[in-house]
Amino acid sequence: MRLKVVARLLVVLGLTVVAPLVGAQTWPTKPIRIVLQFPPGGSTDVVARILAQSMTVSLGQPVIVENKPGADGAIAAEYVVRSEPDGHTFFLASNTPMMQVPLLKKNPPYDPIKSFTPVSLVGRYVYLLVTSPKLPAKNVAELMTYARDNPGRVNFGSYSGVTQLMFTRIKNQSKVDMNLIPYKGEGPTVNDILGGHVQMTFATPTSTLPHIADDKLIPMAVLLPARFPLLPDVPTAAEAGLPALGAGTWAALFGPAKLPPEIATRMSEALRAAMAKPEVSQKILRQGFDLGGSTPAELGTFMQEQLKVWAAAFAEVGMQPE
Repeated sequence: MRLKVVARLLVVLGLTVVAPLVGAQTWPTKPIRIVLQFPPGGSTDVVARILAQSMTVSLGQPVIVENKPGADGAIAAEYVVRSEPDGHTFFLASNTPMMQVPLLKKNPPYDPIKSFTPVSLVGRYVYLLVTSPKLPAKNVAELMTYARDNPGRVNFGSYSGVTQLMFTRIKNQSKVDMNLIPYKGEGPTVNDILGGHVQMTFATPTSTLPHIADDKLIPMAVLLPARFPLLPDVPTAAEAGLPALGAGTWAALFGPAKLPPEIATRMSEALRAAMAKPEVSQKILRQGFDLGGSTPAELGTFMQEQLKVWAAAFAEVGMQPE
């Protein structure tokens, strides 16, 4: 009798140990949801849907994009945090919910490291320094000279932590007297440059390329390590003599905490395989997004580094937890 009991216990224990492995091997068993912090129709939404369509084929299950905007991405983030770590719910997040929310709230709703499992970096947002053609400046050097010769006459439109940080760094490095004009979003900022109310800002290709093509905006520099393929004649910030951003503007894929590492690895591989397809990368490039994947471990290291960089950046511009 004792031998039979022991045998049964061994069988149960064996099944307990093997079950997670079997689950990882058979994943996915149902549709996969990629949750976004943005509403439908924006560039990140389009990027997510292009990648999801490709991954649907490789993973053998529908990959569905769900939009849960609001609260600087915290609504989408908390939804994923509360999800089962079974590999069927992921968060395609920008740096805002993963850096700004945790660092600028005294009581953050989640921990960007402990509450999530890193899967893969997806890429970086492209930002262009654009100016009004009414300014008598065709490059950054001429722009800084004009600003120094005309203190207080250049208005810089700011609508995010990135634009505020770059304003501060340009003003401090170049010793220019410019005015910071706050806005609630990128669209109104660009519209006011077109209307002549402000003279410059950093904005994405999505909102600026049509106006650049019509000579209604002048692109001065791009915030990327290398030149942007759609505007190959526009110098990088470093080439133009602008200070480095450092605090990256990026998007990455995360699962909830305790996601099995085997699933995180397989999802990362599927995502990077989708990125490698020319038909996918070309469509995403047109959205003004610079693709770049990673392993889960590389994303984990990247997150640790970015938290330090963003904390320093927020301190630099005087942004404190509220």
